[in-house]
Amino acid sequence: MTVLASARPSVRPLGDFLREWRRRRRMSQLDLALEADISQRHLSFIESGRSVPSRDMLLHLAERLGVPLRERNPMLIAAGFAPAFVERRLDDPMLAPARRAIDMVLKGHEPFPALAIDRHWTLVAANGAVAPLLAGVADLSLLEGQVNVLRLSLHPGGLASQIANLPEWRDHLLENLQQQIAATGDRFLESLLKELRDYPVPAGSLSISNRDYAGIAVPMELRTEKGLLSFISTTTVFGTPVDVTLSELAIESFFPANDETARLLRQMAEAGPPKIEDEFSG
Repeated sequence: MTVLASARPSVRPLGDFLREWRRRRRMSQLDLALEADISQRHLSFIESGRSVPSRDMLLHLAERLGVPLRERNPMLIAAGFAPAFVERRLDDPMLAPARRAIDMVLKGHEPFPALAIDRHWTLVAANGAVAPLLAGVADLSLLEGQVNVLRLSLHPGGLASQIANLPEWRDHLLENLQQQIAATGDRFLESLLKELRDYPVPAGSLSISNRDYAGIAVPMELRTEKGLLSFISTTTVFGTPVDVTLSELAIESFFPANDETARLLRQMAEAGPPKIEDEFSG
């Protein structure tokens, strides 16, 4: 178990943190005061430094602002309190129940693909249905080390050339990433967004899906040796995490958008995993 690197002593006053997160959430002092059930005068005094909130009050304000757990420690330190949240490695024994839950969800979703990612879209784990979809990845360096799922998806040497509706899927991913940046202010994600936007879109990609899903979701249509696979996806997160690592994990589950895709995925599962799985599953 390690204390967050972001939990170093801060020279910024607490008021700066509160104002920054209010701006991110587009909330006035009155908005936040009403949301937190305190007076605007009290909140004004806290932001100006004329009043020091209790630890519980500060955590209450952070909760109302939706401040990520990772960013709450610097606020606590700025107010003179000890950090409250720790960041553990996923292989820490304390997180064993969570890791088992992740593995169960991934395994239970087979023969359909599912993967677990962290806050930077780094691959944490994947089930056996993911590897067969990566057989067409030309740049194998994208599968080495810490695999970034967005980079793998949109890089010209990754899956980009296989995604039939790439412009549509790309816009969907970039919009989601932009919303994540707005919510967290994460500098790494800002850099990643710039990188992804600079990737060229391969010729021959359809601007939109050529199938009708009644406007319920943006599909991903992937060309494979078996045929065209069409997916819709869901995101699952832990409901009440108090550990930073756990709070930042998400499981992306892909479901067949039609019967043909379901049939082909079952057929691929019966054929057994390709060699690439051993390289990718770690």
